[in-house]
Amino acid sequence: MHKQYTSVRPADDGGKTENGPQPKKYRYIRKEGSSNVVFRHVPEEWLLFVTDIFTTLVEIRWRVMFLIFALSYILSWLFFGILFWVIALANNDIKDHTTEPCVYEVRSFTAAFLFSLETQTTIGYGFRGMSENCMSAIIIVTIQDVISCFIDTFVIGIVVAKMASARKRAQTVGFSNCAVINLCNGYLCLSWRVGDFRRHHLVEGTARAQIVHSTVHATGKMDLTYEDLVIQQRDIILVTPTTIFHRIEPGSPLYKLSLVDLRKADFELVVSFTYTDDSTGMLHQTRTSYTPAEILWGHLFQEMIRVSRRHYRVDYTLFNHTAKVLVPEVSAEEYEHKKQLRPSPRHSPRHSPRSSPRPSPRSPRQIHTETLLKPPTVTVELVNDSRPEPTVSTSQTDNQHDTLTLPNDLTTQEI
Repeated sequence: MHKQYTSVRPADDGGKTENGPQPKKYRYIRKEGSSNVVFRHVPEEWLLFVTDIFTTLVEIRWRVMFLIFALSYILSWLFFGILFWVIALANNDIKDHTTEPCVYEVRSFTAAFLFSLETQTTIGYGFRGMSENCMSAIIIVTIQDVISCFIDTFVIGIVVAKMASARKRAQTVGFSNCAVINLCNGYLCLSWRVGDFRRHHLVEGTARAQIVHSTVHATGKMDLTYEDLVIQQRDIILVTPTTIFHRIEPGSPLYKLSLVDLRKADFELVVSFTYTDDSTGMLHQTRTSYTPAEILWGHLFQEMIRVSRRHYRVDYTLFNHTAKVLVPEVSAEEYEHKKQLRPSPRHSPRHSPRSSPRPSPRSPRQIHTETLLKPPTVTVELVNDSRPEPTVSTSQTDNQHDTLTLPNDLTTQEI
């Protein structure tokens, strides 16, 4: 049996067939929000990194940052240790132990290095210290103390900024794995879900979406075009998971897109959510993207909020769950056109008596039913005092009747 397909690793986007390798489709924005773009031959790249050294150290990896900080301390200790050793050599403290030294108990390079370490870290073991004999040593100790303060401040600031990075907070705000298209208030709508997974929620956020089209020419040149989507509710207070809607109406890039066209389309839906953190007050942004295969036609997000006696309960196990609903597979343009062609309902006879149809003949059973449902009528007669009190009949079908007594002074006109 001929083997047509070979195994594909989960990380691969395509496979190999007997006709050759299947082309891969690379994302413009990955699912976790990072951009799939690599820069090459940037002019003066290293100069840009060195000029903005703070941002460079915040963006590098933790192991590289720890290596740089460790080297900064060790090299500074070594540099000032060499200076103290040179001062000891110039003052003849190493060879002649009887002279008054510039630095007490510094008779070798190792002792000079330890004195530099103790000075910069303010350890102070008690048997190495400065003397008043050498002004140069006093100046070097002063310079080392100032530089050590700068290094400590720089290291602490970088570590705090790296731990409070916006990318770390962005990992606690997530989008649904897929987007859906369904009917909402009689319109086809594209929707996706965003939620905050932390207990301390956000202050305010703004949602945005773009359609990214990539066109590759025969020469290898690629053109990228961006089309904005109009979102119904842009400003959101993200306390509970929220479904963001885009109504597919005239002017939308998806207005002429049907289910068949969606499966053949080549675009990427890039969505973002820019928000302010409640705890730190910092501005963050979370991004993700959806390919046409990740946009489900005729699906609806399941409800995940329940009300208890004291709380609103949010079940995040249903965050990515959808349910199938009946949705026409035509485009929004064709759907609106079909709605306009539907015959309008006839007006009621109260509003247009001329156009009302003639009443159809009623059957005896309908007449008998209407008679039973007809409210009773009351007939009042005026009689003299000599005659007995009349009885008022409410219905001929009833055996019992209600009686009504009238005063003598009433006249026929008043009745």
